Amino acid sequence: MAAENPKDLVRRGYDALSLRYDEAYQSDTKYPSWIASLNARLVGGSRVLDLGCGNGVPVVRDLVRAGHHVTGIDISEVQIRRAQELVPDADFSTADATAVDFPDASFDAVVSLYALIHIPLEEQLPLLGKIASWLRPGGWFLCSTGQHEWTGVDENWLDSGVAMWWSHADADTNRAWLTRSGLTVEQEEFVPDGDSGHALFWARRPL
Repeated sequence: MAAENPKDLVRRGYDALSLRYDEAYQSDTKYPSWIASLNARLVGGSRVLDLGCGNGVPVVRDLVRAGHHVTGIDISEVQIRRAQELVPDADFSTADATAVDFPDASFDAVVSLYALIHIPLEEQLPLLGKIASWLRPGGWFLCSTGQHEWTGVDENWLDSGVAMWWSHADADTNRAWLTRSGLTVEQEEFVPDGDSGHALFWARRPL
């Protein structure tokens, strides 16, 4: 079915299923190698933006523990409220990622894991352009995107009776969009997920 207001579906879905999502995806222990790799690319005290930060665990929490200054943005008020409790030393705001703005070269890294796939396709390329501008020269963008093109709704996400909406471009399109935004794709990998999967990109703003 077509979602008339997909962002509201996403917001309501994560508001309703914040705790259930953590349990289903073992949020506390996700992404250890990705976070370690990002830490290895940053100097101490770096400024990092997490777009679609969820409840702040594990990405924001682990980056703060490593000594970085982290800002988290998420569309779900419930997720942000939990993030403020779980990671009190970070800065969090409830907002649509496509509506926020920061000065040029504000961050040493931007992270967006499993969040771009909840943004309408026509808004993803403009957002990538903004992200590129927010990075300092040499700054890193770590993101997960769709591997295959698909847009749709799961009316019973996580067997909860709650709907969730996604919109994926394919990996080739996402790679082209990153390049068009002015970033250099340094690394790409396929991340399996059930019968399908996602693409993980490491991109960098040129020096």
